[in-house]
Amino acid sequence: MTTTIIITLCSLLLIAYLFDYSFKKTKVPSVILLLLLGWLVRQGTMLFELKLPDLSAILPILGTTGLILIVLEGALELELNKSKITLIRKSFLGALAPLLALSFLLTYIFEQYGGYTFRDSLINAIPLCVISSAIAIPSVRNLSKSNREFVIYESSLSDILGVVFFNFILRNETVGLDSFGVFGLQLVVICVISFVATIGLSFLLSKLEHHIKFVPIILLTILIYAISYVYHLPALIFILIFGLSIGNLNELHNLKFFDVIRTDILNKEVDKFKELTVEATFLIRSLFFLLFGYLLETSEILNTSTLIWAVGIVVLTFSIRAIQLRLSKIPLKPLLFVAPRGLITILLFLYISPENMIGLVNKSLIIQVIVLTVLIMMVGMITNTTPPEEEETTKPAPAPEGASEKPSDNQIEEENGSN
Repeated sequence: MTTTIIITLCSLLLIAYLFDYSFKKTKVPSVILLLLLGWLVRQGTMLFELKLPDLSAILPILGTTGLILIVLEGALELELNKSKITLIRKSFLGALAPLLALSFLLTYIFEQYGGYTFRDSLINAIPLCVISSAIAIPSVRNLSKSNREFVIYESSLSDILGVVFFNFILRNETVGLDSFGVFGLQLVVICVISFVATIGLSFLLSKLEHHIKFVPIILLTILIYAISYVYHLPALIFILIFGLSIGNLNELHNLKFFDVIRTDILNKEVDKFKELTVEATFLIRSLFFLLFGYLLETSEILNTSTLIWAVGIVVLTFSIRAIQLRLSKIPLKPLLFVAPRGLITILLFLYISPENMIGLVNKSLIIQVIVLTVLIMMVGMITNTTPPEEEETTKPAPAPEGASEKPSDNQIEEENGSN
């Protein structure tokens, strides 16, 4: 039995790797294939009457670990410098504004249609409003650098803001000045913890000479997150600060507290740490979606009573996204289609306690919204025929011989506008 499980797991993960590897040509998001593969495994076990233990308890563990690694991977990719200020502002607004707008709109609809309380409606609405960086980031590898950067910033911030917003509503029976005051204090505390932990982890990363050094750093990161979460702190802020700090050492080398660290050595170690984080994220993400697909019931996927709601939510999602992109003066294609729901949506849904659940939001609705948003993204990626190099800002033609090579003011303004 042990050998059978090992063979099955290795085979499934190798197939998951092929799904991820083949995306560049097929443009079919691996999450769809992973869910389908997990579902097929379930049908196979039922067909051959194989008895497996209940695996549903493992899903939240994989989801939480995946969330930490996904946010860490995204934070390590983000660049902090003056040239990115416009991009950061647009992506932050792109993550926050649709999250709030769609959350409160769905809350109003749930209240009016189902007669549920405002708080319960909002708790159930938020998971449906978070862009999944686990799906979005790997799916835009064929786009231009500027579009890829926007998606990395936007989806990573959407994950963090969505989780923080969800936990804030979940942990406060009533929202008032007191709850905002406590939340502000929690932010200060987690920022101090993040500052101290980042220095300590960076020091360990640069000083450890043992042949095993990256796994302890990841384990310590997860441990600090878990302890912070137990004390109701916005723990993802720590992951974001840690990832941004060690991923942007070149921008932080002038700060005094980095004097104790050899940033030249640390930069090399960070590159290796990034590689390990990316591969660990792939492993946990693949296992999560395979297991979620395995736990799906056919009746949940084909539930026609929730399909109308799912279609309506998806229409609202992309309508609000179109408005947000227009207001940010960002071309609709191809970014309009990149608003998938995924791991964060599932994880937050699993965190909803039975007393806060509402009848309109169930497992069928969640999976249908995920599948529909991912399919729309897939269609958008397939129909985007512009090569990445042509999406980039067109370089000016070479200046005539003897002419000044310095760009004109108009060219500078055009380049700044494109950024």
